[in-house]
Order: sequence, then C-alpha cells, then structure tokens
Amino acid sequence: MERLKKVGEVKTKRSSEFETSRIGIGFEKLDRAVFDPNKAYDKVADIGVKWIRIQSGWARTEKVKGVYDFAWLDEIVDNLLMRGNQPWMVLCYGNPIYSEWAAKYFGAVGCPPISTKEEQEAWLNYVHAVVSHYKGKIQYYEVWNEPDCNYSWKHPHADDEPETGPNAYEYAELFNATADTVHAADSEAKTVACAMAHPYDLTYLNRVLASGAAERMDAFSFHAYTADDTLRPDYLKSYRRLLDSYKKGIEIIQSETGAQSRSDGAGAMHGFAWTKEKQLKHLLRNLLHDLAHDVKFTSYFSTMDMIEALRGLVADKKSYLDYGYFGVLSADFDENGFSTGNYTPKPSYRALQVLTSIFADGCVPCETTVRRIVLPSHRVKGTDCDDPTVCTYTFERDNGSIGLVYWNAVPLLTQTYEGTVSFQSFGLDSDIRLVDLADGSIYELPNEMIKNVGDGEIQLVNLPISDTPKLITFGNFID
Repeated sequence: MERLKKVGEVKTKRSSEFETSRIGIGFEKLDRAVFDPNKAYDKVADIGVKWIRIQSGWARTEKVKGVYDFAWLDEIVDNLLMRGNQPWMVLCYGNPIYSEWAAKYFGAVGCPPISTKEEQEAWLNYVHAVVSHYKGKIQYYEVWNEPDCNYSWKHPHADDEPETGPNAYEYAELFNATADTVHAADSEAKTVACAMAHPYDLTYLNRVLASGAAERMDAFSFHAYTADDTLRPDYLKSYRRLLDSYKKGIEIIQSETGAQSRSDGAGAMHGFAWTKEKQLKHLLRNLLHDLAHDVKFTSYFSTMDMIEALRGLVADKKSYLDYGYFGVLSADFDENGFSTGNYTPKPSYRALQVLTSIFADGCVPCETTVRRIVLPSHRVKGTDCDDPTVCTYTFERDNGSIGLVYWNAVPLLTQTYEGTVSFQSFGLDSDIRLVDLADGSIYELPNEMIKNVGDGEIQLVNLPISDTPKLITFGNFID
C-alpha cells in the first residue's frame, strides 16, 4: 500500500444511524449469564451492526411452573432497541422443572422438550408467552440451536446407555408445533428453522423440509465454522435450490460464523492456528460471501470472548470452564468462567465497524462490466496474480456508485499472499478510490495505476492484492 496516497478513513456509524443493514452479531449465552451485557451494549452499537442474536432461556425465565419472569430478558431487548439494534431470538433450551434429566446439564443446553406430553405442552405455552410478550419488538424466532449436533439434541438415557443423537424427524416435529404457536401468538412474526451446524448436510435439511416444515418456515438458518471460506458460495446456492423446490420465498439467514483469535480456545475449530489477524480475515471474507449472495442477513459469532459451555455438567465445574475466543471483544475470566475485564476491542472489531459502515442502507450485490485481467507487473517481476482462488464481488448503491471487493482466498491457516492484480471496466471512471477493509484506510490511486484506454474503458493496473479483502470504489460509494 506504500505506493498509494492515504486520503482519509471510513467514517464509522452507530447502529442507530442506519435504517437497514444485513450485518449482525451474536449476543448469545445470556440465558446462562456468562458475561455482563451492560459493559457491551454501547460497544456493540458502536460497531454499527443491526441484527443481534439472543437466546430466550426457558430455564432462566420459567423457574416455577406456569410463571414467566421476563425481567432479565426485557433488560437485554430494551437496551438493544434503544441503541438502534434489532434483536432476534433463538427459542431454547430445556427446562429441568419439566425434564428432570436436564438438570445435570449446565444451562439445560441441548435438552429438547420431546419426551413427555407435559414438557411438550409446557414448551408451547412458554413459546406463546414469549412471542406474545415481545410482539412489536421482535419479529424473527429461530427454533432451537444446532439440533443436528449431539450436544444440542440429547435424550434422557441411563449412563450406561448410548445417546441416540440428532434426528431430523424429531426436530421437524418440534419445529412444526413451535412454528404454529409462534404464528398464532403473533401473525407478523417469522419462524426460522434448523440453525444447522453442519452446512453441508443437505440430507438433514431435506428431511426437515419433507416433514411439513417448509409450509411453516419463513426462513432457514445455517452455521458455518470452517477455515475454508471458498466453500461458502456452494452452500448458499445449494440451499436456495433445495428450499425453492419445496416453497418459493423462504429466506436464508446465516446465524453463526466466526473464528477464534488464538489457538488454545475451546469450541469450533479448536486447536487450529488462529491469531487475531486470521480472525479478522475470516470475518471479512465470510461475511462478504454472504452479502454477495441471497442472504436476508448474516451474523458474526460473537460479541464476547466467553465460555463455550456446550457440554457442561453441573456437577463438574471444569466441564464448562472451556474458554472460547471468538469475540470481537476480548475478556478475562473469573473462577466461575464469567467474562470480566474491560471488554477490549480486537482488530476484528475495527474490521466489522468498517464493513457495517460501508455495506448498509441500499448497498446491494450487482453485476457490472468490471472484470479481472492479467497484465505484466514489474512489482512482482512477472505478471499479475492469475490464481483461480481470487474472489471478486460487485455491489451498487442507490446513487448508482459501484464497489468491487476482491481478495486472494488462499488457505487461512497456512498461507498469506501479497501481489498485484489488474481490472478492466467500462463506463466507470469517476472518483476511483481503494479502501483497506481491515482498518478503513482510504487511498487515492496514482496516475500510473489508472489507464484510460478510450471509449469509456478504464484499466486499473497492478493494484495491490492480498488474502485480506480490499474494496475499489467508483463514484460516491462511501459517505
């Protein structure tokens, strides 16, 4: 970037300054009270994200049969709304007062109310109460979390008996009854199905759809924890084809994706060689894939470093003191696993700020005449990058300005890349700038990088390219 002249920085905005956005963040696990939301509300609003994923916490809300205490959840919902955020809710997990076996699991995580008629009815009564209570405040309700995982779809069984594990037909039965209840409580509410942890498992999704869920499903959600972001477009295209084969108009939501900022964390992709820099790259690359495709909105996991606590046993404290470092805010931990400290922003926090500030309010994917070309490049003593792993997407704003994002999608864990790349465009020759999405720096291109071929054709020659996404803007793409 040293050949370019820095002329400014992306002006970040708070969530309240946007009308619409397709970017969100996870604010999960407050059903288990693992961090202090009061220290995070303003920092989340400062990112500029719109959609905030929260969990309903049946066990925390109904501690006495038939008595619902929403005070703790009201505080979260109202604090988010007053800052311009839009909370949406995962209806989960189990409740020991109806399922005694669930009492041994920390937070009753992954204990679906499917074993007895009493717990099934209690669950639907609870769902009706939640949706009625938040009518006008919350529109999207996701039914359960990662039901295709062993930890999240448990069954009552003796210690010497094997767990039967996930079952798409069981989940579909729970979803169908829950969706009917949600729609009955609020005709404007939308139900979100699946929250699939294994995004490649189309068999699971197909079984859910075939069991009547498609008729009741307003949206489908998936999670994507992988170090290979090149797989993301294929997932999205496959979902759209399969969903449309059952019913047109089902929205797609990416409700969890993220990477850790250090290699010793617990949870998804644990033990991988993660660093703060790789976390930043993972965030930008994956969210840009979603923004460029047919996704209603996409949610980064997560706001905070916090305990994973997915397989925790109440009688074994060590089993849920498993620390995850997925947050864009770092934290320390006390002896009970509670996230403490100042909740300090990581580099990924700034990158997410930059992304939300640019790709909001009328910014949509589009097709343009911009295309990559390969030219001689003295900079690399050869030619521009012609790797098939180069990824490009174009976006358009309401004012007609165009943005082109690009990066070389080399493997995140094992490779970095720096080189040059060239582009050809037609009819796009005004106010061309380059933006580093990692930190928001805006650069002016020197004359030798902009070649006017004539008849409206412009060549952008030997621009810097790396494995971190960058943005070329044509016209007033950034406020």
